[in-house]
Amino acid sequence: MNVAILVEDLFDERELIYPFYRFKEEGYKVLTISTIKNEIVSKHGYKLKTDFKIDEIENKEFDIIFIPGGFSPDKLRSNNKILNFVKEHFYQNALICAICHGPWVLISAGILKGKKATGYFSIKDDIINSRAIYINTKVVKDNNIITATDPSALPEMMKKIFTHFQ
Repeated sequence: MNVAILVEDLFDERELIYPFYRFKEEGYKVLTISTIKNEIVSKHGYKLKTDFKIDEIENKEFDIIFIPGGFSPDKLRSNNKILNFVKEHFYQNALICAICHGPWVLISAGILKGKKATGYFSIKDDIINSRAIYINTKVVKDNNIITATDPSALPEMMKKIFTHFQ
């Protein structure tokens, strides 16, 4: 299994580190992808050197796209290559996962309309305005999209991710 974690500056480190190592524990190959191939910084100063710039991964297929929250998704959703990457993988039936503010990327990619979803409470209106069906629970799975509210939802979210492929 190949996992792409999409990340930019001001990511929530809990929402990146926990899934990163859980995927590795399960034997998945995990790559961090950004709009720049450089060192990025989390909300609390954790530094991360990304593996690839989005321009460098054309024609690579991933089984899972994971989008941590924080302020990173706001930067990610302004990049058309990121949005096209998410959209293409969604239509190829890859599992698309977003936590906290991560659903912003799914909204901007146009793949959340008509889907059940959740997210951090402050983006509830954005989810509803995208014509998705907002569900007020910690984790929501709708076919190949899994969304979650915050770091406390990560254990349940990761269980849903791993059972998706069983």
